[in-house]
Amino acid sequence: MDPAAEHRQQLRSLRDFLLVYNRMTELCFRHCVCSLNYRLLTGREESCLDSCAARLVRANHRLMSAYVGLVPALLQRRAAEHGAAGPPAAPGPAPGPAAPSLDAPGAGT
Repeated sequence: MDPAAEHRQQLRSLRDFLLVYNRMTELCFRHCVCSLNYRLLTGREESCLDSCAARLVRANHRLMSAYVGLVPALLQRRAAEHGAAGPPAAPGPAPGPAAPSLDAPGAGT
């Protein structure tokens, strides 16, 4: 892979990570923080945020494990479909790694 393509892939991966991180923090914040009257989090808010983030990280890991397990089969199927047409096309960029799991803080638990 040429350096420019590798750099683009790294930027795409960073972008995906930041999108997931921002979505996760927004969902957990909206779910857990009840009052903006104080500068610091209450104990209840802090523990809610910790558990919310942990749930979403676990869900993300499960999704990524499933995705990684499916990629070889997808590549084999593409290779079979393209047959003698040449080398199989590289898979497109993966959708945000955990975007589906971040729709609801309790999803998948």
